Amino acid sequence: MATEVQPETKGRSAAAREGRAAREGAAREPAGRTEQRRSEGPPEIDLDKLINDSLYLDNQAHAVVSRMRDLDSGTKSQLRRLYNAVRRACRAPENERQHQFVMLRARLAYTIARHSLRSLETLERLLLQVTRKNDPRGYERFRDLFEAIVAYNE
Repeated sequence: MATEVQPETKGRSAAAREGRAAREGAAREPAGRTEQRRSEGPPEIDLDKLINDSLYLDNQAHAVVSRMRDLDSGTKSQLRRLYNAVRRACRAPENERQHQFVMLRARLAYTIARHSLRSLETLERLLLQVTRKNDPRGYERFRDLFEAIVAYNE
């Protein structure tokens, strides 16, 4: 007798389910295991999954906000300033967009270093992937991810 996939997990990637499980299970883990995960650094965000899977985007936004609340003392205004820079970079003409995102990565790296916002290092690495791929959909999805992070951080 074959078991049927539950409707809530049908169509979700394993990474999306793991992200959700991490969010929901974080409160249930013993303190030592949570500390061990923090020291390993934030997980990578897969650009292809981000472009193709809205639930993955949502789960990653929740994970970044969770790490921000656990690790950093970043302010909402810092996040909003970065988000506004992302929006401006997305509106740039196509021949200038890649340059705008390269400069945005530099600005993000500066903000991370200056304010010790370790939780945003994942976004910096993702931004490097997006810039290297130079795909309009990647830029738009990065903007969507950042918008979700700002919304969930409110």
